[in-house]
Formats: sequence, structure tokens, C-alpha cells
Amino acid sequence: QVQLVESGGGLVQPGESLRLSCKASGRTFSSYAMAWFRQAPGKEREFVAAITGLGRRTYYDDSVKGRFTISRDNAKNTAYLQMNSLKPEDTAVYFCAADMAYLPSSYAYWGQGTQVTVSS
Repeated sequence: QVQLVESGGGLVQPGESLRLSCKASGRTFSSYAMAWFRQAPGKEREFVAAITGLGRRTYYDDSVKGRFTISRDNAKNTAYLQMNSLKPEDTAVYFCAADMAYLPSSYAYWGQGTQVTVSS
């Protein structure tokens, strides 16, 4: 089992950047695919980005391609989401998730979320 704790959220202006971190417990972090999801008020949770266990493959929703970058540091048990050129529509609670499947269709473990607000 793995526990996930997100950090790095906050209030920024349009066009600015933020980096979210997701710290995982346990000693087999590289065995887990990691992903970021987000949920805006009144909307369903949606996929943002994912990365395989060794970081060799990444996947993005079209809405964030070219602006967001997912990465991981397995030595630090941490996954990251670098968010550049933020837009007001990126405002949401961002969740990290983990699963031992290589390309999971669903994720077994979730963090508590971190708020990202993009507003002028």
C-alpha cells in the first residue's frame, strides 16, 4: 500500500507557473505508475497526466499538452507536475494517484488534493 501527499498548490495569475509535488510512502515507488487528475467546482474529476514507473513514457490530456510536464524522482519517492502558462480554466483541486499496473485504466491510491487557483 502507498500513501500520497500533494503539495505546491496556490494562487497565481494567468500566464504564471506552479510545480506540484506528490510524495509517496513506501519502498517500491518505481513499481507504481503515477498520475495527476483535477476536479473543478461542479465538474467531474478529469485526467491530466501520467507517467510510467521508470519514467520512460508520459501521457497528457490535450488541454495541457505543451504547458504541463509530469516527471518523477524515484530516489525521492516523488512525482511532479510542472504547470506553465496557467489559465483560469486550470483552476481546480489537483490530485495525484498511483497504481501498480503499467498503464492503469483506474488508480488504486489517491492523495488528498491541493488547490490551484488561477486568477487575476
